[in-house]
Amino acid sequence: MKNSEPVWRHVEAKQDAAIELSDRVWGMPELAYAETRSAAEHTAYLNAEGFRVTENLAGIPTAMMGESGEEGPVIAILGEFDALPGLSNEAGVAEHTPVPGDGNGHACGHNLLGAASLLAATAVKDYLAANGLKGRVRYYGCPAEEGGAAKGFMARAGLFDDVDIAISWHPASFAGVNEPISLANTRIDFTFHGRASHAAASPHLGRSALDAVELMSVGVNYLREHVPSESRIHYAYLDAGGVAPNVVQAKAKVRYLIRASDVASLKPLVERVRKIADGAALMTGTTVTTQVISAVSNLLGNDPLEKLMQDNLDRLGPPPFDAADRAAAKKFQDTLSAEDVSSAFRKMGMPIIESALTDAIVPLDSKRAPMVGSTDVGDVSWKVPTVQARGATHAIGTPLHSWQATAQGKLPHAHKGMVHVAKVMAGTAIDALNNPAIIAAAKADHAARAGGPYQCPLPEDATPPIGMSLAI
Repeated sequence: MKNSEPVWRHVEAKQDAAIELSDRVWGMPELAYAETRSAAEHTAYLNAEGFRVTENLAGIPTAMMGESGEEGPVIAILGEFDALPGLSNEAGVAEHTPVPGDGNGHACGHNLLGAASLLAATAVKDYLAANGLKGRVRYYGCPAEEGGAAKGFMARAGLFDDVDIAISWHPASFAGVNEPISLANTRIDFTFHGRASHAAASPHLGRSALDAVELMSVGVNYLREHVPSESRIHYAYLDAGGVAPNVVQAKAKVRYLIRASDVASLKPLVERVRKIADGAALMTGTTVTTQVISAVSNLLGNDPLEKLMQDNLDRLGPPPFDAADRAAAKKFQDTLSAEDVSSAFRKMGMPIIESALTDAIVPLDSKRAPMVGSTDVGDVSWKVPTVQARGATHAIGTPLHSWQATAQGKLPHAHKGMVHVAKVMAGTAIDALNNPAIIAAAKADHAARAGGPYQCPLPEDATPPIGMSLAI
């Protein structure tokens, strides 16, 4: 019997409490760096399970770490619990039905993400204690993945320096090892300062900050034609200067999210965007100031850990979905387009079939479409050998960052997918702890890929943007 199979029973023994935690966090969706109640729930769970808890990591009030075990290798299991704005929905309702309130929703499944990671860490803790084994397991509660780069600030603060390997996961339509491809990115606020005046009586005396923002948008739109195909540039107005059209807007702010294949490619692209902002200010007679809100690295893969995780997935098999789960998922799949569904199959390199929930494990060598999103797990992966799973928690085709993802977050098929991936992570951790050669191979692979010390993409003077969600 493989070492990982007994730890799966430890997962099953604690799954009810983790499911309840996930549902509670679903019911209190909080945005980046404002996850006060959600973090408190995770901290209470850690304390109840006997972990040694450290709070306020890297100066972030909603970041915490729980450790258990003595001596031996250190295994980090990463969790998240932040939500998204504007994506609220009633649980289990297969139509757009926002919940009254602030409009926040767990549309990326981070209520499941944090709970499953905590469940895996708890199972590893219990396994080590039951078998009298050396080794330390840590659960890192990491806030603000959605744009806040908390793991980058945590990595820069040295919180992963003594970790041997790190394990994480993300909700998805399929179960498999996450392909370690993501985009490096940075978020920058550009604030233009002009001069107010009466828009009719004295327009010549005004200098419009809003005009500058709009001219910057024009310039960046032309830039998009002349950047590498994998690059992405997005923006959102944070302050359009007011609501009075008869006043020349004296101040306006726009946030740009700039992505590239890696940190080295990101830097020159950011400089080009900055020059466009300077040009917009010059054309309008305004000035511009900037503030870097966050920045993350691209993911770094690790062959030994990915093969180890795949072995656990193959032995465990797909999540145990039943007919009721499939019927519930089909209602949500019916709200999606045929393109949504077919794209999900193609993204994972899986054959397109009539199915609302997966019944297979994605092979490690499947021909997938590259992920073009970003994650601050990338910064951890440059510090230590890191592996991530994909957990099958929602109907095939469900887009992340959608009301459909929010609405499925408390359904039985989401819970089953969450427990399934907790077993995968716990099994991966135990197999590594019981085989020092795997950890050694993972470290050698990491050193060869990284080619040198971790270079944090955050500016030295950047601090965690604790209040970033106040602008939303």
